[in-house]
Amino acid sequence: MSEKQQPAGNADTIARECTRFQALCTRGELGADVATAILRYSPADIRQMMQNFGNKIRDITPDYRERLKEKVTEHLLGTYQAARLMKQQGSFGPLKEPVTRNEQHYWDMVRDQCVSEGGGDKPRLRFLKFLLAGFTMIVRREPGHAAGTPFPGGDEVQLIDGICYCPVRDKANDVGGALCPYCPARQTPEIGYLRPPVNASEHKKQEFIDNCYRHHNFNG
Repeated sequence: MSEKQQPAGNADTIARECTRFQALCTRGELGADVATAILRYSPADIRQMMQNFGNKIRDITPDYRERLKEKVTEHLLGTYQAARLMKQQGSFGPLKEPVTRNEQHYWDMVRDQCVSEGGGDKPRLRFLKFLLAGFTMIVRREPGHAAGTPFPGGDEVQLIDGICYCPVRDKANDVGGALCPYCPARQTPEIGYLRPPVNASEHKKQEFIDNCYRHHNFNG
């Protein structure tokens, strides 16, 4: 694999790619560029992300862990294959809708999250995580967490009449690296935040939110 084909692996390269993505004006232009960046990674990188995530959630309850792993696998593999197929079929040309200012700001967040990482493979796999999420949310206009993704307390992302509803959509906007501010899903109506502990202190409520976010932040 030539140097040009290598995935972004250091802070400077990642920052340059984020700047380039941010300058693209349409979903099609962005999709073509992000798909190219995704496909510089290999299926082995996707498998490594899945393994890392499995290690990260190994201490949660088995039933919840298996459901969550299934949906994460669906997201990672499905998005990787979708990028490949759309690129092969030339599907990006017709996508003329403009990228919104908020969607452009997504790449500011990605840059901030990735350039602060240490050495080794972590920054490059973390960047892949954000490439896949950006491709899903901005290019394909699909939620960052697929329909059926479970959350603690029994809630899950739901697809109803073509609209995705997420129980955490409006609840994690202040968490660094959260996808929620850029996600096209709507907040699940008339529901508390994942049924947090009754009469809990603000500290316990925040701990509950942080725990939910930690188990759904696919950092690679």
